[in-house]
Amino acid sequence: MSGRTIRRSCSGWGSDPTTDESAGSLDNRLLLTTGHRCGSQIGTPPVGPVNRVREAGGGRLVAVSLYRDEAIVLRLHKLGEADRIVTLLTRRHGRVRAVAKGIRRTSSKFGARLEPFTHVDVQLYAGRNLDIVSQVESIRPYGASIVSDYRRYTAGTAVLETAERLTAEEREPSLRLFLLVIGALRAMTSDGRAPSLVLDAFLLRSMSVAGWEPALAECAICGQPGPHRSLSVPAGGLVCMRCRPAGSVNPSAASVELMSALFTGDWAGAEAAGPATAKEASGLVAALLQWHLERGLRSLAMVERG
Repeated sequence: MSGRTIRRSCSGWGSDPTTDESAGSLDNRLLLTTGHRCGSQIGTPPVGPVNRVREAGGGRLVAVSLYRDEAIVLRLHKLGEADRIVTLLTRRHGRVRAVAKGIRRTSSKFGARLEPFTHVDVQLYAGRNLDIVSQVESIRPYGASIVSDYRRYTAGTAVLETAERLTAEEREPSLRLFLLVIGALRAMTSDGRAPSLVLDAFLLRSMSVAGWEPALAECAICGQPGPHRSLSVPAGGLVCMRCRPAGSVNPSAASVELMSALFTGDWAGAEAAGPATAKEASGLVAALLQWHLERGLRSLAMVERG
């Protein structure tokens, strides 16, 4: 789908397209009109009744918007006897919930493609409350490699739950978070890295995207350069002795170095850390994230460390 806006001429479909500022982007919503006036702006040639749907109860026909985007499937919910509500993290439209009609039937055209951890190219109709899945093409099915390994599955589930929690507002674009999720799933399935380390790196970077970047090189309160020995979860990272609030902990220097390595992408240094260091760092990362979210992540308790 080109995303271009085509101007209709009296003699039929014009050959000279006019493009807007967002021409060529996958998230360019198509304006599907039902009229046939000369010079009207439309997004794609009308194909029978596809451009119009009937309101509930057999009411009037209304125009609908159709859009296409890349997405990661985060979660599925049952709806009725054959449908499901699919929660997607899209590249350009943020978190979207859509109804996949007939997906639970064995004859479904795209049932196997809409599974958690799957990277898809999806086409949807914009609905009043929930969108409707129209077409799905699989880009990369990460789920096959993830669900076959318990460590990958638990860490991957935590990645998806975190992504959903960090997108509290639906349709709020979050390209950086989308790319982080893609990178985390790819690292778990193809790079041979420990899933728990990949998860912690994802959590640290996702906090940065959300505006909660942990202070690992300076005091979180006064900004004095480190190294510092104490860490305060409510303060958001390391604290100096002068600012150290009650309840602060004193993590090992190796754990702080591991957190910094995971945040910056120094995998050689991260993979050299011992199991005890990795476990302590994971606990600190989880505490920082859940403090900002103001609630726990159920999947973190299931993650297998080591």
